[in-house]
Amino acid sequence: MNNRLIIAIDGPSGVGKGTVARAVAAALGYRHVDTGAMYRGVAWRALQDGIGFEDEGALSALATRIAIDASGRVVRVDGVDISGAIRNPDIDRGAARVARIAGVRAALVAQQRHLGEGGGVVMEGRDIGTVVFPDADVKVYLDASAEERARRRVHDQTHNGSSDMAKVTSEMAARDDSDRTRAVAPLVVAADARVIDTTGLSIDEVVERVLAMANRPPES
Repeated sequence: MNNRLIIAIDGPSGVGKGTVARAVAAALGYRHVDTGAMYRGVAWRALQDGIGFEDEGALSALATRIAIDASGRVVRVDGVDISGAIRNPDIDRGAARVARIAGVRAALVAQQRHLGEGGGVVMEGRDIGTVVFPDADVKVYLDASAEERARRRVHDQTHNGSSDMAKVTSEMAARDDSDRTRAVAPLVVAADARVIDTTGLSIDEVVERVLAMANRPPES
């Protein structure tokens, strides 16, 4: 490649965005940014500080003042490793709530754009190709059946949740509904994104498809 690209990977919960994004970033020597972890970080800190999820002003202010590092496998808020603490159903619900707040999104999107300046980044989330980097060089939307996504979540050793498939499916459906119906930056497929249904595909197969897109010469 002649330039360092911005690669946007969007999709719902449990679709494998993190695993794919990390592998693509490693293959290209790019930075990986998990924007979902940033919203989880705000939710975690709000719980630590006793800020209610209905207090939009306090949550927006919180998002502007805390230092969140979600550029690697270890996620830190104000220097504290919260990697394990943010992977559970309580934080899932909290992140969905703070993600609906315009002030929180404005603060985090500004940080995300700063992290992606100059390219050389694989950024995953729910609004990367539509809001954060609408002009991203490569846009991918990963999807999978509800059953497959629930199965992956149940077997995800980094996520401390229920092993009850029906419960996990219900929780993920609620998160999907929240993400797709929020007024600010809802989860949608960018018009120019490549949709990859990962149901039945291995991680390697998905990574290969994304890398092929990244290495394809830009259209004139």
